[in-house]
Amino acid sequence: MSGDKLTYAVAGVDVKEGARAVELMKKHVKETFNSDVIGDLGSFGGLLRLSGQFESPVLVAGTDGVGTKLKIAFMMDKHDTVGQDLVAMCVNDILCQGAKPLFFLDYLATGKLKAENAALLVKGITDGCKLSNMPLLGGETAEMPGFYANGEYDMAGFAVGVVDEPKIISGKTIKAGDIMIGLASSGIHSNGYSLVRKLLFEQLGLGVDSLIPELGDTLGNVLLTPTRIYVKAITALLESVDVKGMVHMTGGGFFENIPRILADDLRADITLGSWNVPAIFNYMMEKGQIELEEMFGTFNMGVGYIAVVSPEDVAQTLSILEAHGETATVIGKIVSGDKGVVLCNA
Repeated sequence: MSGDKLTYAVAGVDVKEGARAVELMKKHVKETFNSDVIGDLGSFGGLLRLSGQFESPVLVAGTDGVGTKLKIAFMMDKHDTVGQDLVAMCVNDILCQGAKPLFFLDYLATGKLKAENAALLVKGITDGCKLSNMPLLGGETAEMPGFYANGEYDMAGFAVGVVDEPKIISGKTIKAGDIMIGLASSGIHSNGYSLVRKLLFEQLGLGVDSLIPELGDTLGNVLLTPTRIYVKAITALLESVDVKGMVHMTGGGFFENIPRILADDLRADITLGSWNVPAIFNYMMEKGQIELEEMFGTFNMGVGYIAVVSPEDVAQTLSILEAHGETATVIGKIVSGDKGVVLCNA
């Protein structure tokens, strides 16, 4: 046994580095605070007053992670964007029920804490919180020596929102003839990266620095593009349009996510070619000889979010979404039939 006195630092946990990380994070976290936040950072729990007019408030909660997209961040040693992915995966989910985001909590675990990297991760989270109009109310940073490989970490997030019970969006009012409006994704978002890495890095032997002419950028930059957050545009839409159902296009792609809002006697017919599919999807499909059904069952294929509305509300829906910076397109319709999704040619 060495002559060093046994301390927490000798065991691999640097409390001082943790405190320094918190100091570096504070300025980013405080930028997300609003008038409903009570107190300051450092309490055992975050406090938030529930303001606004709600006849029958219902809390809507969601939790998620970033998945193996984090591997791309490790490979590039770039850590300031995956925090936005974390927020997006949670807040886009609760948005589907019509919830107004209230606050976000995060959890970061790593083998060896580097204060600067932790601060960059939290900056990405606060960027996502700003896009979601909600404060980062608290979080946890865990240093776990021997648990994670050197330079690696994992993240989890938790979002809470509120909606008036009569205004919960569940898909129950969707009927045959309703129209599906797709909001463009920013790329792959945060799902399907195990397949992405298997194809691009293992089978094709590419690296994050590989410049791909078809993509117009390096592979790493394309893959690390943050997940789009739809809160501001959808919040504006809900103020003017009776949205019947909404879908966050995550793991399982079209075939698993869309049926979650459909009755057993309704089918979604998706019109292929009705929106622009980002080049990365076509590149993977071609290079990997991946079947179309597999692509649509794994990835968002350029559609990050879907709103279902009545035919008479289509024009107004498109106008509102586009006015708030979204690329929105009619991508299909609801028809009578066994619950599911059918890919249709235009």
